[in-house]
Amino acid sequence: MKIAITETAIGAFALDINGNVISMMLAPRDINKLVERALKVEEDLPTDEFINLVNELRSKFKEELEIIVETEGYARYLSELGLKPIIEYDNSVILGFKRNLPKYVIELGIVKSEGEFYEYVHTLSLAITRNKLRRVAQKRDLLVIQAIRAIDDIDKVFNLFASRLREWYSIHFPELDDLVGEHIDYAKIVAYVGSRENLNEVQLRKLGFSEGRIRRIVDASRRSMGAELSDHDIRPIQTLANIMLELNKLRDELTSYLTSVIREVAPNITELVGPLLGARLLSLAGSLETLAKLPASTIQVLGAEKALFRALRTGGKPPKHGVIFQYPEIHKAPRWQRGKIARALATKLAIAAKADYFTGRFIADKLKKSLEERIDEIKTLYAKPPPKAAKPERPRHPRPRKK
Repeated sequence: MKIAITETAIGAFALDINGNVISMMLAPRDINKLVERALKVEEDLPTDEFINLVNELRSKFKEELEIIVETEGYARYLSELGLKPIIEYDNSVILGFKRNLPKYVIELGIVKSEGEFYEYVHTLSLAITRNKLRRVAQKRDLLVIQAIRAIDDIDKVFNLFASRLREWYSIHFPELDDLVGEHIDYAKIVAYVGSRENLNEVQLRKLGFSEGRIRRIVDASRRSMGAELSDHDIRPIQTLANIMLELNKLRDELTSYLTSVIREVAPNITELVGPLLGARLLSLAGSLETLAKLPASTIQVLGAEKALFRALRTGGKPPKHGVIFQYPEIHKAPRWQRGKIARALATKLAIAAKADYFTGRFIADKLKKSLEERIDEIKTLYAKPPPKAAKPERPRHPRPRKK
């Protein structure tokens, strides 16, 4: 005997080949239970109503049943029970029943009108959407992604402010630009000292400068060719420097927070490439789940999408690495070794991401050891650059003689 079973917003229904309802199991009217039920259906997992309906049909019909369902998950469950499932994604009986569902619900007395039924479905849809958003918000990897993006934003703003600060303060003390290369040290001098007339060895020593650099800065301040500025002119420059120091402090706090969270979310990736690079990989992929499903070849070029598409469009050479170039062993390696090391690292990252997302097992120690052995092998086998390919000679055509 053939029976079609379908899931709806109000429960599970069993239909004969003519579309008549043989049996049904109505879902509870509690909105929270309805949301959980709807999410189960979306994940292709049999609901309690479906399971109870199948058990009732098996006890009611002693003959062999052939049950038509719409998804593979439900068919798998029926196979485990020893039944014969038939998967039909667009079964006409089921589609016809769903088209007339509002009228049938009114006959059952669940709602009084079609408008009330559609209002019920709308309310349920909103509740399901809210639940999904709440579930997504609870994913810890999204916290990692937002933190690393905030750090990158801070870096951009900090570098922009540093460029402006150097140009601005150079009006007063141009020699300092060459003497202090680090932006944060430059900002400290401007914020804590201000006018070059206030510079002395004691202040610079408190800021942590070496004795040699202290002497050079003090000597330069005494014979500077910069313009004289009043306290009124220096004060806004110091304000900008103080903002840079606060940004640097915020970056340190975010980095500390990021390190603790990503060790919890992706311990294998963190152990393999460090918290910042690991977080950037998560950010580029969009989530740990997406990263875990990416092949190693895609992980290798994450962050170099523009170069990759340009190469595909123009027929040029594709990039050998993306953001994983920040891995020390890659950017320190000679040019001809980088692609091979990047490929080896991407392979291990693909395994680490899958372990972090699907199993939670810590295997980074084995992956790291294997990666280090492969890097040593690459450095040994490809110690010298490959010979340059000889350019094909152009055929020489004899010049025509002048008559």
